[in-house]
Formats: sequence, structure tokens, C-alpha cells
Amino acid sequence: QVQLGEFGGGLVQAGDSLRLSCAASGRTFSSYAMTMGWFRQAPGKEREFVAAISGNRMITDYADSVKGRFTISRDNAKNTVYLQKNSLKPEDTAVYYCAEKRGSTSIPTMRDRSRYDYWGQGTQVTVSS
Repeated sequence: QVQLGEFGGGLVQAGDSLRLSCAASGRTFSSYAMTMGWFRQAPGKEREFVAAISGNRMITDYADSVKGRFTISRDNAKNTVYLQKNSLKPEDTAVYYCAEKRGSTSIPTMRDRSRYDYWGQGTQVTVSS
């Protein structure tokens, strides 16, 4: 069974940077075919798309709210995806979840949380003003 684990969250101040990582283990299929995504959820709010990267051509996509500040990358040899978060704002405060999906890498499916097959337990990021 695939397991995803997020690391790197914490309490930071506005303007600071964080790098989140998500390691996958227990795969029974090729990680190269998987799209990896980051989502976030604040208390009382819906889980929202943050960023995603495809498994082969390394196509990336970002939510408008983080574009230019966050960068998603992956290391397929380590089955790990990263989210570099710069210029953090209080509105970035949320639990950040790593997710993995198979199949289409179209922009709509990369942004759709219902299309992802596996989810980590999340890591809390709190940005103070």
C-alpha cells in the first residue's frame, strides 16, 4: 500500500520561507507515472489546490494565490516531492497535504482533489504576521 508522509511544516513569520517534503513508500507501481500534488486546508474551509507536478514531462501547475512564491519539484529516485514556499503570508496558514494521482495530467484533473488516489496526513504551517 502506498503511504505518503509530509515533513517540514512549522511556525514562521510572514516573509519567511519553508520547504515541505513528501516521501512516498510502499509503491506497487511506477512512481514516474504519478502526478504529485500539494493541497492545503485551513480550519473550517475546503481543501484547496496549491501545486502539482506530473510524473514524466514534469508539467507543473500552481494556484494563482501561490504562483511566483511557491515552487514544486520532485526527485523520482527518492519518490519525494517538494514544495518550496517563499514570501509566506498569513493566508498561507493551513495544513498542507501531499497527494498522488494516476492517469490524465490535464490541468483540470491536476487541480481536482477528487482525482487523487493517495493522501498524506498533512503538516501544519502557521504564518504569523
